[in-house]
Amino acid sequence: MQLRPALNSAIERLTSQCVPSPRMNAELLLMFTLDCDRAHLYGHPERELTADEVRRYDEALARRTTGEPAQYITGHQEFWGMDLIVTPAVLIPRPETEHVVETVLELMPLWRGRPGPRPLAVQHDRADVAEEPIPRIVDVGTGSGAIALALAKELPSAEIYATDISTAALEVARANAAKHQLRSRVHFHRADLLSEIFSDLTPEPSASGQPSAGLPRGEFDFVVSNPPYVGESEEDQVQLEVRKFEPRNAVFAGPTGLEVIERLIPQACEALRPGGWLIFEISGTIAEGVRGLLAGWDDVVFKNDLQGIARVAIARKPS
Repeated sequence: MQLRPALNSAIERLTSQCVPSPRMNAELLLMFTLDCDRAHLYGHPERELTADEVRRYDEALARRTTGEPAQYITGHQEFWGMDLIVTPAVLIPRPETEHVVETVLELMPLWRGRPGPRPLAVQHDRADVAEEPIPRIVDVGTGSGAIALALAKELPSAEIYATDISTAALEVARANAAKHQLRSRVHFHRADLLSEIFSDLTPEPSASGQPSAGLPRGEFDFVVSNPPYVGESEEDQVQLEVRKFEPRNAVFAGPTGLEVIERLIPQACEALRPGGWLIFEISGTIAEGVRGLLAGWDDVVFKNDLQGIARVAIARKPS
């Protein structure tokens, strides 16, 4: 079978099965099968597919018609310009979560202007070269490592930690860190939120091969997270492929959707130094509930996504 008829047939098949964006999915799975880009698809419509390529494309399409996300079929998802490995052990990174990364970067000039002594990133021989302070950041519930790795990419001097309760998720995050040559920049820890990061946690070896020292309480400048925030009462409103294929404990927080955030906020307060920032993803349906949980924090703000829906909660620990 030639490429163009194979693609057209796939589009018809996905359309008949009510798969969203059938053309995009058909192209994506064909590019995955042939290990090529979109330009190749449309530049070589007469290419003959081998019997093995036809078989593998058919298998990928069959999986997609069951609702399995294309990202789990291909094993890839782009986030912040990085090609990330994804498996069913992790939530698929979404464009909305990039707002969390954007918020940290937007707040960084304000953080750098804070008074008081800060650790220094590098010692210079020249006295006229300004010494940069080191921001200390922890990504809670890192999953694929998307947020932590994006921040490591953008903030080369930052000291970054990432936690997750899932061993399988941490394996994916470490693989992504290695893939993007950021393995020495992010310290991964297995923990339930931040509950163990100060005491019983055994860190990964540092770049020097030695275990990194545990952190004292109150030493982080930013706590960031994309926590579970969907309520079980909203389950019928969640896409079938999310309910059926993505890790449930990364999507649903409990009956109201606030249960994990309710635990995260006091732990973040304990982790942050005075004036430090807590930044986490939310949905518009829980925004007012989150506002109530942040009573006592300073500078509480909600940042909207491109649809005008509250997507990121921002709060500052009182100084």
